[in-house]
Amino acid sequence: MAILTVFTPAYNRAHTLSRTYQSLKEQNCKDFVWLIVDDGSTDNTAEIVKKWQDEESGFDIQYVYKENGGMHTAHNTAYENIHTELNVCIDSDDMMAKDGVEKILTAWENVRNKGYAGLIALDADFEGNIIGKRFPEAMKETTLGGYYASGGKGDKKLIYRTDVIKSVPAYPVFKGEKYTGLSYKYIVVDQQYKLFVLNEVVCNVEYQEDGSSNTMYLQYLKNPNGFAFMRRVNLMYPTSKKRLLMECIHYCSSSQIAHNRNYIKESPRKALTILCTPLGWCLTAYIRRKARMER
Repeated sequence: MAILTVFTPAYNRAHTLSRTYQSLKEQNCKDFVWLIVDDGSTDNTAEIVKKWQDEESGFDIQYVYKENGGMHTAHNTAYENIHTELNVCIDSDDMMAKDGVEKILTAWENVRNKGYAGLIALDADFEGNIIGKRFPEAMKETTLGGYYASGGKGDKKLIYRTDVIKSVPAYPVFKGEKYTGLSYKYIVVDQQYKLFVLNEVVCNVEYQEDGSSNTMYLQYLKNPNGFAFMRRVNLMYPTSKKRLLMECIHYCSSSQIAHNRNYIKESPRKALTILCTPLGWCLTAYIRRKARMER
């Protein structure tokens, strides 16, 4: 039985998914499962995946279709269908780096009985440039939040034990919304476990221009409950006093946009939430103004 599941959420990315497939075919170690979660695509994703399933790729390809609900719902579906010891997400516009699977499995074999939640490794762009920076040589273990709090930069690749990531409740789904931050599960895991540092590139990434970061203020308006949920989680586990204040202001704003009259009662920092409420209204006005410019 394979140890690792590589899962790929996909929404209308048939034009890029083929390079993800090609990078997996080129792995020297094929001891993995590739799980594609189709988040309601209307292109020919299903057709091309069926073609790949009929080929001799050397690894098992699993395909699950679901109604479109956003990245967090695709992750929920993925976790429901993963049964291997480890899992890693490779997005539908990214590639597994050369020998990436072997690097992951070799590192895990050396530490699998030491109580880690998994591995944290490097991402690089398609030219091989590290995203952010490498881990310090002296850093052998860390939490994700601890890494960034210590000055770490850039997206990193997270390889989690499936039992650990499943122990955290699923990402909440709010009616009419398509966003809840993926960091929710990672933050909760951080409270109990550390990650072993793999100072190697295991994924090559490309950021698409059609990503949600280009319409962030509109996203705030379209998904206020999802953002408020994440702010509430961050209020429970703040990384600094400055971040605590910023998260609370954003929590007030998102809750106001969502018309949630109970947000003070629901806040884990009630006194601070009361103090930040006027600033939340100011932020809400700013978000609405900026969102009009994004339409």
